[in-house]
Amino acid sequence: MSPAEKQHAHEMIEQLDAGQLAAIIHLLRVMTDPVARAIANAPTDDEALSAEGMLALDQARDWSNHHEGIPHERVLSELGFTHDEIDRFNDPQ
Repeated sequence: MSPAEKQHAHEMIEQLDAGQLAAIIHLLRVMTDPVARAIANAPTDDEALSAEGMLALDQARDWSNHHEGIPHERVLSELGFTHDEIDRFNDPQ
């Protein structure tokens, strides 16, 4: 990337409103995070499922066909977390 292109990027950033800037900052964090980059570049898991794994999937599908899903809030509550704690963990600013 040339210095002129970098300067143009800086100029465009200056034109963004607060919401747009927050989105760009989040995107840059994800793009520069080595763990996120490693996950994005990880090979697809193409290993065949074991008989035990297939049975577990079948049982899970059968359960979900006969039961209502568990709300996210209930799972968080049972684990002792709140949405605010999750939000602070995801965006520790």
